[in-house]
Amino acid sequence: MFWQTSRFRIDLSRPQVMGIVNVTPDSFSDGGHHATAVQALRHAEQLLAQGADLLDIGGESTRPGSPAVLLEDELARVLPVVREAVHLGVPVSVDTYKPEVMQAVLDLGADVINDIWSLRQPGAREVVARHPSCGVCLMHMHRDPQTMQVQPLEGDVIPAVNAFLRQELDRLLALGVAPERVVLDAGVGFGKTVEQNFALLARQSELALLGLPWLAGWSRKSSLGAVTQLPVEQRLVPSTTAAVLAVDRGARVVRVHDVQETRAALQVWQAVRDAEKPRIQQKA
Repeated sequence: MFWQTSRFRIDLSRPQVMGIVNVTPDSFSDGGHHATAVQALRHAEQLLAQGADLLDIGGESTRPGSPAVLLEDELARVLPVVREAVHLGVPVSVDTYKPEVMQAVLDLGADVINDIWSLRQPGAREVVARHPSCGVCLMHMHRDPQTMQVQPLEGDVIPAVNAFLRQELDRLLALGVAPERVVLDAGVGFGKTVEQNFALLARQSELALLGLPWLAGWSRKSSLGAVTQLPVEQRLVPSTTAAVLAVDRGARVVRVHDVQETRAALQVWQAVRDAEKPRIQQKA
């Protein structure tokens, strides 16, 4: 299985670790730590040294209740970082829902558009469709960042996520975008209850659309805090545990803050998988 992006054809036979680079003053987990271009690029280089396969750069916090960021402010935050990051030798994803930002970062050579709105903002789908090969991540979000946790989704989360992403995927494919350019994200924490978030993990195998790969974003999420009673800065172990569980249930990309620890945990998971192969082959 491969993920086609602007400059890279990513082999997903091995789980990919996407390192988070927040160029924001108000992210829920590391707001302000990397808010300047210099700080963000230094952090990106650290993540690559720790084993990140991709970088995900974002200039607007999407934590519950977060206010929208003006277009000019997001461009000012993101463009200087993307301009340099595309020379670091790995795929560069940009976390944005604004079509103007999408076009600007693709013009700079960005590889992936990672959109919490699943390209539902006017013009966003067309920007991606016009680009010959950029990757895209479509994510399920109930309502919007300002209200998603005030009135979270009701009922069984699995069919709701499947139906939503089926609809948005069909709309994108209808514009001529090849399926191999698309990765899907169930949107952990985006308008779901704690129970629904863990249902997404427990029943991840039921999330299946055209055999497309899935991205899992559990890193430091509030649901982990709800079950462990740990504050955000102490959620390393729950985050790496959730990442490994997601990969074991089929996720091909994990979006994380703690790259080194996640990579080490996945190396243990991979060693177990490799040790199982001879026994599986003998049974076959």
